Amino acid sequence: MSCRFPGVDDLGGFWRLLLEGKSTVASFPEQRAADSHSNYTSHPDAATLRSGSFFDSIDGFDAEFFQAGAAEAAAMDPVQRLGLELAWEAVEDAGIPAATLAGREIDVVVGAAPSGYELLRKLSGSDQDDHYAALGSSGALIANRISSLFDVRGMSFSADSGQSSSLVSLALTCERIRAGAVDMAIAGGVHLIVDPEAGAGLANLGALSPDGRCFTFDERASGFARGEGGAFVLLKRLDLAVADGDHIHAVVRGWGVGSGGALTRMPDPSPDGQAAAVLSALTCAQVTFDDVDYVEAHGTGTRLGDPAEIAGLRAVFRHTGRSRRLVIGSVKTNVGHLEPAAGIVGFVKAALCVRRAHLVANVNFRTPNPAIDDFHDDFEVLDAARPWPSEPGRPRRAGVSAFGMGGTHAHVILEQAPAAPAEPRAMDEETACAAVSGALPWVLSARSEPALREQAARLRDRVAADASLRAAEVGRSLVSTRSLFEHRAVVLGQDREELLAGLDLVAAGGDAAHTVRGTATRPVGPVVFVFPGQGSQWLGMGRQLYAQSAVFARAIDECAQALAPWVDWSLVDVVTGAQPAASLERVDVVQPALFSMMVSLAQLWRSLGVVPETVVGHSQGEIAAACVSGALCLDDAARIVALRSRALRDLAGLGGMSAVAAPRAWVQERLERWPGRLSVAAVNGPASVVISGDDQALEQFAAAAAGDGVRVRRVKVDYASHSHHVERIRDRLLEDTAGITPRESAVKFHSTVTGSLLDTRTLDGTYWYDNLRSMVRFGEVVEDLMRAPGGVFVEVSPHPVLQVAMEEAADALPTPPVLVSTLHKRDGGAGQVLASLAALHVRGVPVNWEAVFAANRPHRVGLPTYAFQRRRYWLTAPDDTHTPDDPAAPKNRPGAGPGAADLGSEPAVLTLVCAEAATLLGVKDTAWTGAGLAARANETFKDLGFDSSMAVALRNRLTAAAGVRLPATVAFTYPTAHTLARHIFSLLEPQAPKAPQTAGETSPESSSDDDLYALIDRGYV
Repeated sequence: MSCRFPGVDDLGGFWRLLLEGKSTVASFPEQRAADSHSNYTSHPDAATLRSGSFFDSIDGFDAEFFQAGAAEAAAMDPVQRLGLELAWEAVEDAGIPAATLAGREIDVVVGAAPSGYELLRKLSGSDQDDHYAALGSSGALIANRISSLFDVRGMSFSADSGQSSSLVSLALTCERIRAGAVDMAIAGGVHLIVDPEAGAGLANLGALSPDGRCFTFDERASGFARGEGGAFVLLKRLDLAVADGDHIHAVVRGWGVGSGGALTRMPDPSPDGQAAAVLSALTCAQVTFDDVDYVEAHGTGTRLGDPAEIAGLRAVFRHTGRSRRLVIGSVKTNVGHLEPAAGIVGFVKAALCVRRAHLVANVNFRTPNPAIDDFHDDFEVLDAARPWPSEPGRPRRAGVSAFGMGGTHAHVILEQAPAAPAEPRAMDEETACAAVSGALPWVLSARSEPALREQAARLRDRVAADASLRAAEVGRSLVSTRSLFEHRAVVLGQDREELLAGLDLVAAGGDAAHTVRGTATRPVGPVVFVFPGQGSQWLGMGRQLYAQSAVFARAIDECAQALAPWVDWSLVDVVTGAQPAASLERVDVVQPALFSMMVSLAQLWRSLGVVPETVVGHSQGEIAAACVSGALCLDDAARIVALRSRALRDLAGLGGMSAVAAPRAWVQERLERWPGRLSVAAVNGPASVVISGDDQALEQFAAAAAGDGVRVRRVKVDYASHSHHVERIRDRLLEDTAGITPRESAVKFHSTVTGSLLDTRTLDGTYWYDNLRSMVRFGEVVEDLMRAPGGVFVEVSPHPVLQVAMEEAADALPTPPVLVSTLHKRDGGAGQVLASLAALHVRGVPVNWEAVFAANRPHRVGLPTYAFQRRRYWLTAPDDTHTPDDPAAPKNRPGAGPGAADLGSEPAVLTLVCAEAATLLGVKDTAWTGAGLAARANETFKDLGFDSSMAVALRNRLTAAAGVRLPATVAFTYPTAHTLARHIFSLLEPQAPKAPQTAGETSPESSSDDDLYALIDRGYV
């Protein structure tokens, strides 16, 4: 359900108003009178017309959310706008993501009447030559716009039976559901009053209260006060709602609709017609009138209306033999008469009373209307709220009446909802085990950055105000009951306090290490899993995750079982860092352990909804890639990695490997000095090469390279993979891998041996020898894959070792792909995995957040509805309004990223750099501010504790905050906060034309060589 009235924004506010017995009636706002050019003040009944329940303004609308252009929004009658918002909020209150309704047979029926906006546009000339004028003024389009909003295909129209329109709409949809035409329906009503002078006709009839208050059933009854607002409900077949574990406010047990015909003269009310509608509803509901505890009356407080309604109810008394008094009331005493929307407003009030087990006071009741004889014999009007307990075998029931001036009567009977059963667990075993513990995500999204911030503020306020809300309940509700939009944020935390602090930051437009923000504005391409070779290992690399993730632990156990025939050590002990355990210094331990980590991490990624379309492996990482793709079964892959790594021990002490920061062509030209002794082992990027061969030749190469200003670093291995040394163990490898059975795989396998897409049926023993002997063409393969638009690259390893190489390849592209890692030696737990999952999610990659909550399936709870960002649209479109596809819309500019601070000076940029660096380091002390800032700003990032992956993360955060593009290695080229801030500020300043570059000159940004020299020199790799 949803509702809105002056000063009442939602169901919670409405319930407080009812419980406290308050009224929203006041005077028509002066600004609105000016907007409507109204002359009502000169009307003889000006005081009567002025009084009512009126919104302060009705000109606001979030056109961007509803994807309407400015001209269309301005032409749209405000009742259409209000109907769209309330329908959306009703669906959100139901806990149903809007996208799941698309394409379904769902009815939309709305009771409404023109607000007078169309007439005002005609009088002002705003509708002339307006393409949208006809659409904006049509009453039928209220329902049609809602059907379009949700892309639902059922019956869609606006009903008009006068003051009973919205309750007739609801009854009609209930009939359609009961008949099996549809399973769900949206019903509601809205009412707005552009010009109060439009009520002059009602005043002439004597229907309006001279003092602006509604005294229903009271001796002072003299008419009603007009009201604005509306309400919507989402109806669903009861058995389906129960089966789906939906939040059910109440059950619609029965309904009746009929006309009074010629029993009375229009517009006089017809007691017989009203009684007939009630009796029809009782018959439909198959309950007696004695089973109904409360009736929400039409209750206009008019001189004829109240006595007629009581007479109709007494006729039902006589017909059914009711034996007890009936409690009655009217919401019109609280919010005025909403005319076409009156019935649905009474319905929502009654449903709240049924749900919350309370009856509320009827405002303005003192003494019964003297025209009603013996009122208290049959009826009770409450002057204070009181509990409404249910009785065994007899649920709470309420009736709701609405009567049209033309004689169309409607009555609906509501019943207490059945007790909620345990939530369904329609999950297979794998999904049910996919939960990770140790961290929780709160996932937010919106259609604009301001709305995202307000969403965070609303959620923070809701959770902070209710200590009973568990963090897991909130987290699951966010991912299972809310629609997903392009502006996204994920707050990660261990408990409520951390999560609330993260919401504070998002609400303020800030950022922190445990909040991830982004915008999903482009199509997402293929997901590529990247598996590195040796080098990502660290002691205890799987300890946390083995305890936190059932999926990961199960996969490790399966790998241990597959390795058992080939190893004499415990895989679980090695990956968890148990003592004593086999040493990771042994090649025949580290390679099988890394293989098992990568395979198990890939399984965890799959359980979280991230499934690879392509796999790439670097050196021995290809074994894990082949296993994850399905080309090799786990037993075959385990056999290959175990026996191959054991064979490598025969090469120990005979050679080695060195990393060279130079292009491949430069390296190969120099290698000609050592023919047959050195070779290129791997090409990781444009200026990142690994060579392999004899120890003495490696030392000589390094000395020669140093003379040319090229830096070389020895890799910590005592054997020479991908060189002629491997030929010594060829026969052994072929024998060890004989009999493996590679299979065709649906996942694409891009070989770093051949440099191309490979038929996985060829991954036999010969291939795995070639994998160890041949040059690794990783850089070539990754650069080729990155040319596909929208690519997503996930490094599946205990620590990111290929991230810098991939970032450098991405930097050369006009639209870089999404790159994330999995674990980090600083954090090997679920929190790091979820942070990477969040980074994918905010960039638009589909993920399975529900799997995080699969273990204990916390209950879903109510959440704040969408934070509409309304702007004024009145008569004509504002001049400064642009639609998303408007070519004149302002584009992103440097320094205009989400939540960006004022970066108009170099000290301001320095503050930003230091703040982001401190966030990544988890530093909260004051040494990063004030006088301590200068000292920290001149320390190198390496000395501060940065590694290569953190340097890339700093680049990413600064790019987002400052709105400038920076290379992956910018923190190496500008190794202190001070030098980096100066560089960023130079990019923000207006640039003078550059002088032509002389031969041999290079800029830091364009020199991959310099960047990689710095990276190696500073010990990052």
